[in-house]
Amino acid sequence: MFLIETERLTITEFTPDMAQAVHENSLDEDNRRFVPDEVFETVDEAAETIEFLMSQYDGSDGPFVYPVLIKDGANIGYVQAIPLDDGFWEIGFHVGEKYTKNGYATEAVKAFLPVIMNKLGIEKIKGICLSENIASRKVMEKCGFVLEFEGTDSYQGDQRQICRYWFTN
Repeated sequence: MFLIETERLTITEFTPDMAQAVHENSLDEDNRRFVPDEVFETVDEAAETIEFLMSQYDGSDGPFVYPVLIKDGANIGYVQAIPLDDGFWEIGFHVGEKYTKNGYATEAVKAFLPVIMNKLGIEKIKGICLSENIASRKVMEKCGFVLEFEGTDSYQGDQRQICRYWFTN
């Protein structure tokens, strides 16, 4: 069982009963704008995705996506490590809109990085976001990621203005 606890958060494995919260957290404006492929319009879509993500936990290929809960048990978002075609891994994270501006994403990513990098046996992990996604850029910078590239490159199949960061353990 994957489990990380911080002062305010628990990062654990998905369970089927989290579909409603995953659906609701995915619907905010920033998620639609910055990662539209992670929007679940229905609870059933969220449930299908959770089922797939749960099936990945025992393997080594990923993706590895874990819900982030606050101490009262509310599901506020997720952290993830996604394999890329170039052999590297990418960090991802999202905190639902009603929970933002509390430092939860930074706290979750800081706690997640050493654990997931150890699990994957890697020393470097990428962070990629749209240049206009100031919140994600700030989280990565607070967590020790270093900006490696800013400019036009492929992002979710389109040429977009992106920032690419690296974190080295």
